[in-house]
Amino acid sequence: MVSHTEPGIAVVTGAGSGLGRVITRALLDDGWRVALAGRREEALVETVEGREHALVVPTDVADALAVSGLFRAVLDAWGRLDLLVNNAGMTGPVGPPDEVDVAGWESTVGVNLTGSFLCAREAFGIMRAQDPQGGRIVNNGSIAAHVGRPGGIAYTATKHGITGLTRSIALDGRPFGIACGQFDVGNAATDMTARMREGIVQPNGERMVEPTFDAEHVADAVRYMVGLPLDANVPFLTVMATTMPYLGRG
Repeated sequence: MVSHTEPGIAVVTGAGSGLGRVITRALLDDGWRVALAGRREEALVETVEGREHALVVPTDVADALAVSGLFRAVLDAWGRLDLLVNNAGMTGPVGPPDEVDVAGWESTVGVNLTGSFLCAREAFGIMRAQDPQGGRIVNNGSIAAHVGRPGGIAYTATKHGITGLTRSIALDGRPFGIACGQFDVGNAATDMTARMREGIVQPNGERMVEPTFDAEHVADAVRYMVGLPLDANVPFLTVMATTMPYLGRG
């Protein structure tokens, strides 16, 4: 089992924008070798910004063959895997359940939940077989893994599913030195949360401008989680804008 905290080999999905970009840059700056996965090659290259020890692998995480190719590329380049950050995700269709498009639902499940499973499946197999054995998988759960927003059934359901994925991987990984944790983010300032600053519908039907916070704080939280030795784990960590309407009644 790997027991030190030295940077190793990582895969970050959804690395072309938002939290994935911020986390990837933080890991690269800390000395990790990072394979960047995402659908848009040009966005992945922009994330790298000339940093060393980066491997750009355009990948649709909902495609099992593409995911297998991603992890084969990592093994071909570096020979092992120490960390997977399952970050790729999409908001999906918004509306009451009877108005949600089935194809939109399936696409959201495919990226957010099935994609995370496919990547975790590949990573788990590598970490179990390699010598030294073990590694860490970190999943992006979101505040939606706890409570949803009005009209957000697809996103909320998939993020609740991520919590089940995290718990199962953490349990099944015990014999093999594979730790698994989840970071749940509320209103980090990214392109995805730009609408928070313009006003977003609340459960009582009113529209409210919600506070956001610097996404670099999420990267710092992930740095803490992945910097631990494998005999220590943070199963769940929530980072949120202090005054966002989450705790309590709104």
